[in-house]
Amino acid sequence: MTSTVSPDTVARSEAVRPAAIRSRRRRQLTGWLFLAPLLALNLFVIGGPAVLSVFYSFTDWTGIGNADFVGLQNYLRLFTDDKFLQALINNIWWTIFFLIVPIGLALAAAFLLSRTTRGQMIFRVIFFIPYTLATIVVATIWENIYSPVYGIIKALGSDLNVLGNVSTALPGVAVANTWQWWGYLMVVFIAAMAGVNPSLYEAARLDGAGGWQQFLNITIPGIRPTLVFMGLMTIIWSFLVFDYIYIMTGGGPAGSTDVVGTLLYTTAFSTYEAGYAAAMGIVLALISIVVTLGYLGLRRWRGWDI
Repeated sequence: MTSTVSPDTVARSEAVRPAAIRSRRRRQLTGWLFLAPLLALNLFVIGGPAVLSVFYSFTDWTGIGNADFVGLQNYLRLFTDDKFLQALINNIWWTIFFLIVPIGLALAAAFLLSRTTRGQMIFRVIFFIPYTLATIVVATIWENIYSPVYGIIKALGSDLNVLGNVSTALPGVAVANTWQWWGYLMVVFIAAMAGVNPSLYEAARLDGAGGWQQFLNITIPGIRPTLVFMGLMTIIWSFLVFDYIYIMTGGGPAGSTDVVGTLLYTTAFSTYEAGYAAAMGIVLALISIVVTLGYLGLRRWRGWDI
């Protein structure tokens, strides 16, 4: 038995199709009209300063008055400026530290808590609380801990001045930032681990796999998209770090904790070399763009949803 479609049905369907397309286009246009004010504001607030930064990076602008074009002089100077190169090395050190220590702590805590039913929420809250504190509060707490006069280290009988020593100042600031940051990572990883199929762990236990083997062969592959994304954000935030170093050491002692962000600030507002500082900012932006594009390429290649 065969079925036929009448010409009237075909004609009606062909008439409805353009109407549906027009309706969809109207909805899209309405959405864009609602978004237009916000997009215009973002273009003005973000795009405007970005364009000006690019322009001033090719000038000798002091922050006030006229700016004379100097071509690539500011960018060439970056490669011979010992202060900038040291600041960039400090940024790289900071990035490596935060890719290993906070993420490692967060992964370990998330895995252990995800396998625990009793008291899990209490530990989540305790570990997450530092993240809710203002940066200035956390920085002040750790300045007091490190104080060579009345700090905990002094109370333990050590005369080490953590923030006043060239070799310990940057790690000291990094530890303070880690204390605040790792709890947030832990919560993110716990949420990601909740999406891993529990039957995989059950099958692994039946096969005799221990906790470490389950972590490496099931948990890590299961949360890899989230792990890579948080790694990306950690890299970007590490190159943009400013607040903790500015508050706790101001870039000292002797520039040992300066990162590009603090050096940029000092260059622009202390030595009034705004054009040169703009070039530093452009370099930071380019690093962030390259890292982001690398992640997007990896995301498309692996077919990740995050």
